[in-house]
Amino acid sequence: MDNKPIGSDEISLKELLVKVKEWYIYLLSQWKIIVLAGIIGAALGLTYSFMKKPVYTATLSFALEDEKSGGGLGGALGLAGSFGLDLGGGGGSIFTGSNLTELFKSRRMVEQTLLTPVNYNGKIISLAEMYIEINELRKSWKDKTKLANIQFLINTNRKYFTRVHDSILGSIYQDLSKGGLSVGQKDKKVAIINIDMCSTNELFAKYFCEALAKNVSDFYVDTKSKKARTNMLVLQRQTDSIRTELNGAITGVAVANDNTFNLNPALNVRRAPSVRRQVDVQANTAILTELVKQSELAKVTLRKETPLIQVIDRPILPLSKERFGKAKGILIGGFLVVFLTVAVLIFRRIFTNFTK
Repeated sequence: MDNKPIGSDEISLKELLVKVKEWYIYLLSQWKIIVLAGIIGAALGLTYSFMKKPVYTATLSFALEDEKSGGGLGGALGLAGSFGLDLGGGGGSIFTGSNLTELFKSRRMVEQTLLTPVNYNGKIISLAEMYIEINELRKSWKDKTKLANIQFLINTNRKYFTRVHDSILGSIYQDLSKGGLSVGQKDKKVAIINIDMCSTNELFAKYFCEALAKNVSDFYVDTKSKKARTNMLVLQRQTDSIRTELNGAITGVAVANDNTFNLNPALNVRRAPSVRRQVDVQANTAILTELVKQSELAKVTLRKETPLIQVIDRPILPLSKERFGKAKGILIGGFLVVFLTVAVLIFRRIFTNFTK
């Protein structure tokens, strides 16, 4: 066998340095193109910084009531439960923590917020109409007959919307969810949740943030206290019904006593209606007393369930503004165009050498 050297694909350090030097000399020879590209990129970045609208951020912070801190009220409700009184409390924790955060970003809450009336330029319009106006969407709808006459009027029932209305609301929801709306805790150790709404229109960011907090708060309170409220209303109806019966029984006793005034003692059967009415009065009095106690405890439970969201800070004008700076535009624009130019030059030389 002949001892021949085996070819290797490995490159030595010396050869690598030579290659790097060749590329450096080549790119240096193209300095005019690279500098021109940098100037063009800087000009484009500067132009973009002038054209880019500033972004306003509205922030609203709130805290949730601690469900576990029942205190003396929890003990009172537990004592009432030991006597068999169902007060409707203790409704689950479906909308706590991360679930509540997702509720703020849900399509139902966002679309309901978009239908909230606001005062804009002296007109009372919905937030959806305000969004369409500030983004000049109607200009792109002129040639579309289905969209030309679409309006989102205030106090309009959601079920009467057409497929086109749903499509537009869905598109706005997607746009707001991707970059405009943010809900979360800045620190896991702090039980305060912040709602951040970003928009190129300062008033829209403020109005939307406040309306979203109110709609979610109302929905949250209604859902959490629904069982306690229903139980209280049932007890209230029963109390009113028994009170009416008791008043009728008291009147009946008086009428029966009038009919038996100076009655012959031998005719005791004539006193039976009066006795029956007296029994009704006693029974209804006992029932009414118990219902009143349960009704008052149910009201206490409802008050406990109701204050679930406590707003701490609301967005106040002027809002914080983030603008795409001129220096930032020049640096980013120049760097990107120079990078692309260098990449094109390298690719062109590699392709030229390959085709030789």
